[in-house]
Amino acid sequence: MDNTEGISHTGFHAGSFSAKDETRVAAKAARRRVRIMSATVHQPLPHHEPVAAPAARLALKTDGTSRGLLDGAWWPRSRDLPSELPALTDVLDPLWGRITRIAVNPKYWPVIPHEIPVGGHVVKVGWFTPEIEPHKLLLLSYGTGRWDLLVIPPETGAESAARLMAAASDYDGPPMTASALIAADETRSAVSAADRPLEPDEAGTYESGPSSAAVPARNHRVSRLIIGM
Repeated sequence: MDNTEGISHTGFHAGSFSAKDETRVAAKAARRRVRIMSATVHQPLPHHEPVAAPAARLALKTDGTSRGLLDGAWWPRSRDLPSELPALTDVLDPLWGRITRIAVNPKYWPVIPHEIPVGGHVVKVGWFTPEIEPHKLLLLSYGTGRWDLLVIPPETGAESAARLMAAASDYDGPPMTASALIAADETRSAVSAADRPLEPDEAGTYESGPSSAAVPARNHRVSRLIIGM
């Protein structure tokens, strides 16, 4: 009887030690899995250098007192005014003084906030119709002056945009409104498309080529500043 109790007692304690050992091993294994999972899940994200925004595409009258109805032309890359305006003011602030207000016609601008942060300050935005043409941007610099820019539609082709920039920044050209310049170039492109014979491989597609109609030709005597082209 005593021997049996001793054996049972010894066996009980031996079994208890074995269970504790297994528990410790299992706990260590669990902690190891957690560390491995944590290292896998929380790996540092790759560092990406910030991408500089494209420069504004502009042609400006640069010498003498402004004549005509426009001071130049701006060819934005989109109709997203909050995204496009900072690049424009980055160029104009050093040239004209800090731009503090702008005004647009809402026809071609889907979103017009009251204020847009640009280069460390805020530009207040207003919209007016019919006082401002749909293809024009009015800019005001506090204590300095006012400027009017032709806004070339973002989808305009490079050749047409170059003609419009030259026309809007030409001192010696006829005084044309922004909308008149756009309409004249559209007419010029349509005439070019009608007059030029299609090549065999064009299969119905066409891009307008140079012509001598409507929009004033570039005058090489005119001093202008062309940026971002």
